[in-house]
Amino acid sequence: MVAESIKALVLGIVQGITEWLPISSTGHLLLLDSLLKLSLSSEAKELFLVIIQLASILAVVILYFSTLNPFAPSKDKEAKKSTYILWAKVLVATLPAGVVGVLIDDFMDSHLYRWEVVALALFGYGVLYIFLEKGRWGTQEKRVKRLEDISYRDALKLGLFQMLALVPGTSRSGSTILGGIIIGIERSVVAQFSFFMAIPVMAGASLLKLIKLGFSYTNAEYYLLAMGFVSSFIVSFFCIKALIAYVRKHDFSVFGFYRVALAVVVVIYFLGVGI
Repeated sequence: MVAESIKALVLGIVQGITEWLPISSTGHLLLLDSLLKLSLSSEAKELFLVIIQLASILAVVILYFSTLNPFAPSKDKEAKKSTYILWAKVLVATLPAGVVGVLIDDFMDSHLYRWEVVALALFGYGVLYIFLEKGRWGTQEKRVKRLEDISYRDALKLGLFQMLALVPGTSRSGSTILGGIIIGIERSVVAQFSFFMAIPVMAGASLLKLIKLGFSYTNAEYYLLAMGFVSSFIVSFFCIKALIAYVRKHDFSVFGFYRVALAVVVVIYFLGVGI
């Protein structure tokens, strides 16, 4: 059980880091799942991945609770109105991926959750990161420098970019942040908005999975689920803060190089083990 606990902790930690960095949590978990082989039934393993994702979302909610809470006593009428407007923009941004995700969820699970697809997405978007950051989009003056200056049109465009993340290996945060760079939003601002966009999309998808999978598991399986949940939550909390601090002074090209390298590792590993 000690070995299994360590595996659950590691998977939770990796989820907490990779969910928010634009490097694809799916790619990392695919590779680690093959290496670590967590001893869970197929249903429990799928639930484990859902649970650690929910933990990441909870970290966002707690970290930005004041910003996202329209009922905070400290907010005056104008501040509460601004919060409602922020949520309206977030909902607009989540509609495209939310609707399409529900329609093609089973298709994605059956056909695209393969290492070949993940490796191609890691490599392709890694190259795109480098190209965009080193080109004119990365260096141009951004027109949107505050969260409240994101328009409904901007939110919809970011939502369309988020649809790209339905392909495994793309990275939800990465696709929206790249989209933000292209349409002229400051990196730290679009990164923060990307976190908020994740709440309804990921929470909704996770809840649908929870309903589908049910809750009939052993005590040992629930223990491993708890280990993964706690580690994912704690790491997500600090990773989100670190990413916001990082993007204020740096671009995303380093993540592009990392994605390309990881794609090579994924290809070499899975070809090597004959999967």
